[in-house]
Amino acid sequence: MKKKSVVILFVGALCLTATACGFRPLYSQDGGASSKALASVSIGQIKDRSGQKLRNFLLARMAPRASERQSKYSLAIELRESKGNVNIRKDESATRANLSISADFTLTNNADGGGIFKGTVLSTNSYNVLNSEFATLSAENDARNRALRSLSEEIRLRVAAALRNPSVFVKPVPASPRRR
Repeated sequence: MKKKSVVILFVGALCLTATACGFRPLYSQDGGASSKALASVSIGQIKDRSGQKLRNFLLARMAPRASERQSKYSLAIELRESKGNVNIRKDESATRANLSISADFTLTNNADGGGIFKGTVLSTNSYNVLNSEFATLSAENDARNRALRSLSEEIRLRVAAALRNPSVFVKPVPASPRRR
């Protein structure tokens, strides 16, 4: 009986100690940053249909209930997309292709004199190249949507990490005039 109460006391003390350490997992729902901090990021317009989809995915993940107001941070994103055939038959036709989308993003701190945080994320997804052009186009669009969802989650995590650690923001260096 005495041994059992010591074990219960030890487990209780361990639980209390673990909750007081301040540990926050980066891959939690809020990515280590509060939802208020993520909602303070204004996401700029991104070119093309893929950019619109990526922006919508980011808005849903970072600020689902945010209203238009003055934002403390602004996020600018530029997308690049490439396709490549992977599985080639003897008749030189492809049966599989890879779709790679990379996003260069810049998070600007509007409140503290324009500090910036830059990063690049990449997602590659494959799809089947079929005899039907419609089926191939549908598979390619599905691969694009999967890549954009993956990019939005990765960008959200990196932005959340930057908001938790403001020292990653770098002040831009003004250009000095050239001498002749």
